[in-house]
Amino acid sequence: MDSRSFLGLQQSHNPFRWSMEVAPSLATTGGFLFGGCGLGAAISAMEGTSGREVVWATAQYLSYAKPGEFLDVDVTIAVEGHQITQARAVCHVGNREILTVNAALGDRPMDQRGQWERMPDVPGPNEGVVRRHRMPADGTIHDRLEQRMVKGRPFEEMDGEQGDGQVLMWARIPDVLEAVDATALAVLGDFVPMGVGQALGVRGGGNSLDNTLRVVHLVPTEWVLLDIRVHAVERGFGHGLVHMFAEDGTLLATASQSCIVRFWKS
Repeated sequence: MDSRSFLGLQQSHNPFRWSMEVAPSLATTGGFLFGGCGLGAAISAMEGTSGREVVWATAQYLSYAKPGEFLDVDVTIAVEGHQITQARAVCHVGNREILTVNAALGDRPMDQRGQWERMPDVPGPNEGVVRRHRMPADGTIHDRLEQRMVKGRPFEEMDGEQGDGQVLMWARIPDVLEAVDATALAVLGDFVPMGVGQALGVRGGGNSLDNTLRVVHLVPTEWVLLDIRVHAVERGFGHGLVHMFAEDGTLLATASQSCIVRFWKS
């Protein structure tokens, strides 16, 4: 299964319009579309319409799509050059706008290259601790992701003592193992809100306001290491980023977010 099939995203007779049903398996335990799935759908639609791969894409989350609703994705090609396309996608349920995504797509082959951000020295995914959720995750997006904590606290140990702002976790999408692409990384990169709860040492997280995915170099990998760094929490908002590494240490992409900090009621 590829990432587009994972989302259930389909192109209509109009090459600039795509749609998908918000299945429960794409939703959070709170009952709304997982933000990474929304960004992933927009990326997949823009790549499918333009025929080019995403370099970066930034989403602004405006509202919530609920299971059973249908999400339409309308793509606009703003500028199409020889090597780069600038595009945007508006994702909506009827007249209710859910998220807006701007992106650049393309490829510029050149000899000069380098990677200066290094993967932390961590145990492999088989040595990580399976991440547990405070609410039943059966049938939700978390049921379709495998997550193995390397550095982080279970929610029972959230005692109000702040951490150092870093969480390390291996993750994969078992349904999408053939090729980890930008769409799959958009799904896997939506974990800054989880890191906020870890940084504060509280039973909480947040709702994403935005997410910017920057794709570096895609290589085959089964597991992706998420190096989650929470930079600050102030005025009720959390800010941070995720470095995503392949198992061989290749930096696949980065994802940066701001979120509304929320506390769990129980």
